[in-house]
Amino acid sequence: MKEETKPGKAYYHLPGLFEFYELYSVFLPLFKTHREYFYDWCEIGSIYGAPADCLWGGGRVGFGTADPHDVLGLMERYGISARLTFSNSLLRKEHLSDRRGNRLCRMFAKAAPAHGVIVHADLLVDYLRNTYPELYLVSSTTKVLTDFEELRRELQREEFSYVVLDFRLNKAFDRLETLSDAEKGRVEFLCNECCAFSCTERRACYENVSRRSLAEDCAEHVCRADTGKSGYLFSRAMQNPGFIGIEDIRNRYLPMGFTQFKLEGRSLGSALVLEFLLYYMTKPEYQLHVREAIYLDNTLDLF
Repeated sequence: MKEETKPGKAYYHLPGLFEFYELYSVFLPLFKTHREYFYDWCEIGSIYGAPADCLWGGGRVGFGTADPHDVLGLMERYGISARLTFSNSLLRKEHLSDRRGNRLCRMFAKAAPAHGVIVHADLLVDYLRNTYPELYLVSSTTKVLTDFEELRRELQREEFSYVVLDFRLNKAFDRLETLSDAEKGRVEFLCNECCAFSCTERRACYENVSRRSLAEDCAEHVCRADTGKSGYLFSRAMQNPGFIGIEDIRNRYLPMGFTQFKLEGRSLGSALVLEFLLYYMTKPEYQLHVREAIYLDNTLDLF
């Protein structure tokens, strides 16, 4: 099961389900009560993330500390799908009994609207399908699907409602155009990746996170790309050959039949995530209104 979509709408999948609970506690009421501030061609498809020290976690090292009951309550209040980011690629059979992962899945499987899990390991895919069939599954970008035929095969797997392709395929329009309408509806694009387009260590980086989530003794992966030394910069991400901006979405992807767009940022600060919300969702003439509403909320520490 997955969330329903409407033709001609872009659905954003936002970072920080547990990591930026305080930000979304302020942003979501604003999005609902002042819909005129935001583009009418976009909606929130889901908010994704994982708590800190989550064994099934992957992709990025989780640091979310929000109470899962509060998080689920917020999603239910605004009718937004939550996605648990369980994209650890190195899980073994003994890990399937992890209490924390199972407790979270039980909670979200029973709730509405439909909630999902972003997953990498086929072992976990099979376990979730059998144990929590109410949860829809999303194939993780941590698989680094840079070969288009690999992507096509992944889209043909019935287990997945959506497949997040590697950002290096974002502009492969000649091949993307060959997908069926049903396949296009399941493709999810990572819009704002800052990683070097030529990076050859992306899979190794994700595996390092998986090992650390499993509490294995390993050194932290050090990015050897020149761009890796300065951390994430949105201005640099905009120069990435795989970057997808709002005009790209409106004028190229939506007319082609693609509707699903993911924003990265779980490991960043909430002030930067706010900039993503402003750029991708907020009309320019109302961006100051949104900034003021967020910054002047004295319960939110953006820095």
